[in-house]
Amino acid sequence: MRLTLDALLALDAIAREGSFAKAAESLHKVPSALTYTMQKLESDLEVALFDRSGKRAVLTAIGHLLLEQGRELLAQAEGLERRIKRLGEGWEPQLRIAVDNIVPLRWLYPLIHEFDALGCGTRLKLSQEILGGCWDALIDRRADLAIGAPGDPPSGAGLASRDWLRIEPFVFAVAPGHPLARAPEPLSQRELARHRVVVVSDSSRRLAARTVNVQPAQETLHVPNLEAKVAAQVAGLGIGFLPAHLAAEHLRSGALLVKQVEEERSAGSLKLAWRSGEEGRALIWFRDRILAAGQGPESLYSA
Repeated sequence: MRLTLDALLALDAIAREGSFAKAAESLHKVPSALTYTMQKLESDLEVALFDRSGKRAVLTAIGHLLLEQGRELLAQAEGLERRIKRLGEGWEPQLRIAVDNIVPLRWLYPLIHEFDALGCGTRLKLSQEILGGCWDALIDRRADLAIGAPGDPPSGAGLASRDWLRIEPFVFAVAPGHPLARAPEPLSQRELARHRVVVVSDSSRRLAARTVNVQPAQETLHVPNLEAKVAAQVAGLGIGFLPAHLAAEHLRSGALLVKQVEEERSAGSLKLAWRSGEEGRALIWFRDRILAAGQGPESLYSA
């Protein structure tokens, strides 16, 4: 390749300093070396980069184009050099974080701002998972760190985990126009089984998909996430348990009603999880930073 970074650095210095002499001084070179570099570059590219008809050499239109795009290349090269250096210090090229749908992604954004300030060069990729999806994403190597994984890790999968957060009890909610809104409480399992339940589909690909609080032969409406489940129940399309923090607004407005049932769904616990033995510096930073905070999203915390 005839176009080198050294030549682009020299061209950039000449444009910034306004003369070959000052540019040479800033690069700790003699002016003749810069003159030779530019003449060779013009010869190699077979174009005129400088108009030398006046007392001072000035950039031609082609020279300006090369300078503009050359500076972009220099910035990319500098960024790559910085990133490679940090990766050599143990930072991962990419950290994939799977977040259970019960955890609002926006809760992570302040942490990402803190992480960005480290300038470590690790790229972040966030994904949302449902039910066993966080565990599945680790096993399937779609994620390196799971936040909010429910329950315990599958045995024999080589996963490590730490307890993170205990969430509020779930509430059983129906729309005011649903037949169960007027039914006497507590609602029996037999009564619930007569009505369609809204189910969030498990995002697992390798692990067996799970369903929660579904009676045998009960009609179901599968939706892709918790937000859709709340919306479907507000629309009166079905029944089911909802995380209290997601249902709160609709309970206050009267769009949903809480009904007592014979078998309540208890508070759940969430974990941070990762593959044992695969702990790069970015993963360790997020894991330790989250655990050190002592809590997760305030709205998920048990009273």
